[in-house]
Formats: sequence, structure tokens, C-alpha cells
Amino acid sequence: MGIEVVVEGLTKSFGAQNIWQDVSLTLPAGEVSVLLGPSGTGKTVFLKSVIGLLKPEAGRVLIDGVDMVNSSERQIYEIRKSFGLMFQDGALFGSMSLFDNIAFPLREHTRKKETEIRRIVMERMEMVGLVGAEGKLPGEISGGMRKRAGLARALVLDPRIILCDEPDSGLDPVRTAYLSQLLIDLNAQIDATMLIVTHNLDIAATVPDNMGMLFRRELVAFGPREALLTSDEPVVAQFLSGRRDGPIGMSEEKDAATLARERLGDRPPLPPRPLPPQLEPSPGMPERRAAGRRRQRVLALLDELPEAARTAVLKSYAQAGGGTAAR
Repeated sequence: MGIEVVVEGLTKSFGAQNIWQDVSLTLPAGEVSVLLGPSGTGKTVFLKSVIGLLKPEAGRVLIDGVDMVNSSERQIYEIRKSFGLMFQDGALFGSMSLFDNIAFPLREHTRKKETEIRRIVMERMEMVGLVGAEGKLPGEISGGMRKRAGLARALVLDPRIILCDEPDSGLDPVRTAYLSQLLIDLNAQIDATMLIVTHNLDIAATVPDNMGMLFRRELVAFGPREALLTSDEPVVAQFLSGRRDGPIGMSEEKDAATLARERLGDRPPLPPRPLPPQLEPSPGMPERRAAGRRRQRVLALLDELPEAARTAVLKSYAQAGGGTAAR
């Protein structure tokens, strides 16, 4: 099962430039979470801070009793073994075959024999649909296959936490849809805690249990997917609708005068957004264990949610045959 990740008051700057400040959230164990935000809001910096590759100026990241910000290098290194990290471009070695790329963490960090390494690598390649391509070089395959190879490599050390940095980058909508399903299927199989950084609205709307959004150096919101997908917070509504009207501008944020002019305009209000269903595991896959835990957790905090989110939660569970009996 995955590990809970607790982020408390995290603040990160580069010199005089504040990236984000006082970020607090909890990634529930085994659940899939998405972090949204316009380009340049520090989403990748956040991932690197969670795993301990960057050191924030303030705050804590608590994983299995270890603080990834303030603990010793030895403790951080040991916890880091619990992570699998999928980079934007797959980060594959161009001169190595896919098999050797995926085997690399096992050869670097374990003393397993080559027969055992081969078994693990082939299992992970089968999980991501790459059996038969093990001898190919990264330059000989499509971008989507490189993404899947990067994901397979992230899985070989049996991670309990998986961080995906814009897994949809460079993919067309069809491949993105396949990748979204693959992420859900993997969660069903290994029950790992997953955090996906993206600005792809299809992934954000259909994959996660939880959603958050970074904007103006702050975490605007984080919570159950229904809360963000029904939110009337201006920046969230603008981002999810893809409209120009709102706080987000070409250079991230608009000035007060521009926002005032927009408010005086006669653009019609946004219609209510339909709430798409969350993806289910493919036929033949096990049920997501996290889904049951998440249901109990969300129903327990139902009264704390806005009315629109509360209605969406109850409707989704009623349609799934769960009703509201757990309340």
C-alpha cells in the first residue's frame, strides 16, 4: 500500500524570487492526486521538493515519520527508495536499449542477479504494454512509448509513491487517453500513492481522486476532485474552462485594471461544468483498493464541502451503486 505524504507550510524561493509559499496538503495513502497550475507556477519545483531533490526555505514534508526537508541525508536517501519518478521526457539514456534503461535502477541500487532483474523488467514492461520493444533504442520509438518506458523504469523498485511530471507532455489526445487509463490501471495493481503534475484538463478531470492548483505563489485549493471541478473560485473556473476572462494572463496573472475592465464587460457567465466520471480500471484489472478508502474519507468530510461539491459527491456514489449509506 502507498504511504501518506503530509506537506506543511512549504515555502520555496530562488534568490529574491518566491516560487510559492506556505503550501500545505496531504496526499492520502494509495490515492491518485493531481496538481494543476498555469505554466511557470512551480509545479515541477514542488515535486522535487517533495522527494528531497530541492531544499525549501521553510516547512516540512513528512513521509513515514521522516521529514524530507530537515532530516539527515541518510534518512532522506532511504525514504527516497520508496519513490518512483516519471519525468516529462522519460529521461531515457539514448545509447541504451529500453530493457537496459528500465533495468538501470535495479543494477544501480540492488544486488539482484541478472535473471531476477530480467524477470522484474519484463513484468514492468508488460504492465505498460511494451513487451516486444525491449531491444529498441529510445530514438527508435514514439514519444508515447518513451513515456511508458519511463513509467516502467519508475516501477522497477516497487515504489510506494509515484510522482509523474507532466506525463502528457508531447502526446496527442488519443495517447493521452491511453496514458490516463494506464495510470488508473497501475494504481489498481500496486495501490501506490500517486501525484501527477499536469495542465492537461482531460487527465485532471478523469484520473484523480484529489485535485489541487497552484497560482500566484500559493496553493489555491486542494481536496476531493468534486470540490475543484465544481469550484466557482475565479482562477479555478477560468483554468478549467480555458477562457481568457479571469485572473490568469499571458504572463501568469493580470493587473487589477485589466480585471476591472473584464468585470464591466457583458461576457455571459460560465455555464455549470458537467462533472465527468472518474476512470475505472480496465476489464480484468483488480478493483482500486484506494477507491473504498477514499469513499469513506470523503463521505466523512461531506459537511465541510461546498454545496455543489457535496451534491456531486453524493450523485457520483449513487450512480456507482454506493448510495449514501456510509454517512
